[in-house]
Amino acid sequence: MTYTWDFHSVWQYRDLFMWGLWISVVYTVGSIVFGVLIGFLTCSMRLSGWRMLSFIARVYQEIFRTTPLLVQLLWFYYAFPLLVGGNIDNRVAAMLTLSLYVGAFYAEIFRGGIVSIDKGQREAAAAIGMSPWQAMHRIILPQAFKRMLPSFINQSVIQFKNTSLVSVISVADLAYMAAVVNGQTYRPLESYTVMAVLYIAMLLPMTQIADWVEKRLRVSD
Repeated sequence: MTYTWDFHSVWQYRDLFMWGLWISVVYTVGSIVFGVLIGFLTCSMRLSGWRMLSFIARVYQEIFRTTPLLVQLLWFYYAFPLLVGGNIDNRVAAMLTLSLYVGAFYAEIFRGGIVSIDKGQREAAAAIGMSPWQAMHRIILPQAFKRMLPSFINQSVIQFKNTSLVSVISVADLAYMAAVVNGQTYRPLESYTVMAVLYIAMLLPMTQIADWVEKRLRVSD
């Protein structure tokens, strides 16, 4: 049996694919921004001298790093409203879950970069009269940033792929729109091939940039 490709029928729905791609980009950028804020807060809690704060941050990280993102999306959309006694918009649930998920990974990236800096540098900064905040801002973070950056970029690239899962709660991202087009045209091979090509077109440059940054930082060391 010879399959006859027919991209013409799928091409008529190109606006849906472009809109879905735009939504995927919006959720990627939005969750990265919120994830960075959550990550810095969690990292600060982990590194604080308060054991309770550190414990809470560690529990949050372990929960979100050890459960599948798909399970988290379903829980926040279907189960969480039962706890709070109300409804939650699927778009809010998607952004909240994506942000908390990537924030847990960012927190560990930030923490790993900071603790990798030799403690002697903190002691030297204290010896010349710097406060802990000044030492962190002027000495530790600039060095830690270079070590964090490759992992941060790689996790952000992965986050773009993770957005495809929001389609399970009916968020109109690229994966959801591909399913819509397939339902209209009954051309699954063409519909999902276009989806795959669009993901590759977005992710390939991002992975190349990540590799380039990592090589540059390795050379500068």
